[in-house]
Amino acid sequence: MSTSTSPAEATSTPPEDSRHALKHSSKRFGDTLFKALSTGSGITILVILAAVAVFLVGLSVPALLADPEDLPYGEFWAYVLPFAFGTVWAAALAMLFAVPVSIGIALFLTHYAPRRVATTFGYIIDLLAAVPSVVFGLWGINTLAPLVRPLFIWLEANLGWIPLFAGPVSGTGRTVLTAALVLAVMVLPIITALCREVFLQTPRLHEEASLALGATRWEMIRQAVLPFGTPGIISACMLGLGRALGETMAVAMVLSPGETIHFKLLTSDNPNTIASNIALAFPEAYGLGVNQLIATGLVLFVITLVVNMGARWVISRRREFSGAN
Repeated sequence: MSTSTSPAEATSTPPEDSRHALKHSSKRFGDTLFKALSTGSGITILVILAAVAVFLVGLSVPALLADPEDLPYGEFWAYVLPFAFGTVWAAALAMLFAVPVSIGIALFLTHYAPRRVATTFGYIIDLLAAVPSVVFGLWGINTLAPLVRPLFIWLEANLGWIPLFAGPVSGTGRTVLTAALVLAVMVLPIITALCREVFLQTPRLHEEASLALGATRWEMIRQAVLPFGTPGIISACMLGLGRALGETMAVAMVLSPGETIHFKLLTSDNPNTIASNIALAFPEAYGLGVNQLIATGLVLFVITLVVNMGARWVISRRREFSGAN
């Protein structure tokens, strides 16, 4: 018994092989498009980074090769070293304050706080990251500096024998320690938000296995959550450190700047940062002075690049060590 297919049915219903071929072709087109966009985005980032490096190097060469007597700010390395020291010193102090507090807040939001409280605090943390730098600077000048000055006086009176707290105390409270506290508040939401997301990715089975073996909640966090989240914590700290190293307005407004290299935290003669110095000096710079300031920006670029490369190396070594075990 033979079956026949009408011309209309043959026209309206494509063969099975053709439909599979169309689906396969559409899927391959989507994969190809996504791969092209991803590759293009990665190449664009590299091109932008290379363009920034070429710009900084090209405009820094005249200042680096010029005679020190022709430079408006004097010999280049003698000029930039105090600012490089101040940049690293202020950022290191900020991270010293911000990292423990950020990790503590992230652990509280993920493992201790009720869901409603954690959600509310999460929104607040995210909003804090959106506050402009100039607002932090105004807060540091008008609120934080007068508030911490009595603490500085107490530290100098009771711990002045420690070089860090040696006097004389600044009359305005605008010291490198105050600037570091402002920077710590600025980077805290970045580190907290990233650490919170990392801690939420901890495998639930790891946490339950630790608790089932009799561990307390804190012991479970030490055994399961923190080891799993260490690479993410390092990455979060590096992002926060990047902002602390490059912050301009808040530091320029809060810090009472100088051109010295010392570790004193309470005096009015403070080492300035590279970014803050560029912001303050660039409007009046001319000629080789512009090149000299751009050369200090190149130094900041190199410092940031070295810090991030070091963090990547630490993360990769930790992953290799974890894989070996």
